[in-house]
Amino acid sequence: MDFKQIRYLEKIAADGHKALEIEEYKDWELRFSKGYTSRANSIRLMSDPIEEIDSEVEGKLAYAEAEYAKRGLPTIFKLTDADKTFSDYLESRGYTVNQPTDVMILTLDGADYLLKLSENVNDMVSSIVTISGDVNLSTTPEGWFEPYFEFEEMTDKAQQELCKLIHSNVTIDKTYIKILQKGRVVAVASLATEDGYSLLHNVVVDPTLRGQGLGKKLCYTAISASKSQEADYSYLQVIESNEVALNLYKKLGYEKLYTYWYMKKEN
Repeated sequence: MDFKQIRYLEKIAADGHKALEIEEYKDWELRFSKGYTSRANSIRLMSDPIEEIDSEVEGKLAYAEAEYAKRGLPTIFKLTDADKTFSDYLESRGYTVNQPTDVMILTLDGADYLLKLSENVNDMVSSIVTISGDVNLSTTPEGWFEPYFEFEEMTDKAQQELCKLIHSNVTIDKTYIKILQKGRVVAVASLATEDGYSLLHNVVVDPTLRGQGLGKKLCYTAISASKSQEADYSYLQVIESNEVALNLYKKLGYEKLYTYWYMKKEN
């Protein structure tokens, strides 16, 4: 995949999970969010891949490490298949690789067969509104965070507040999905849509009900909602070690575009 396409998708994915503080230093984007998630507390490269380690690169690295140290945070880079040379360099500097993750995409033009499979999902409408019944869509997160925190076992109040702040900081189109059974939320996900690309993330099912097809229902709902918003693509990020999710997305027709990983160094 062309590195410019990778850079673009990394940019819009960052818009869908927007850090609380962003600083552009030359051609690096430094993101800080008080330690909540690596995505919102890492450095994104914005220009051509680094092929040669010179004094300018070393100077930028020293600056970045100092900025993260000021905030009591580890220095983390979010790198991709386009950044192997720089990744190897960071490893020589004591950075470690964390969470290799695949970015996968589904072209929505031609995905009608998936919608036919989702006959039990409520009919979607062109504008996202709250829908009665067992599928609920909304542009706002009322009643969404509570089950999300429960299913993710996120009990720390400070972390919960940071999560809410990051969601409120996202300015592109958002959709919050809830699946209900007998009036109780049993699965949630969300979408962040920009320039025809709909990011499916925060996909989580009640741990006591996993293996019953709720994850698939979330995906069907997300695909239908994305099409109703005239998105051209649905894309997502899945950790490579999560074989259950990987297999589900492959069965739905998602294809791998590239891999990203974090390079982390404790200050």
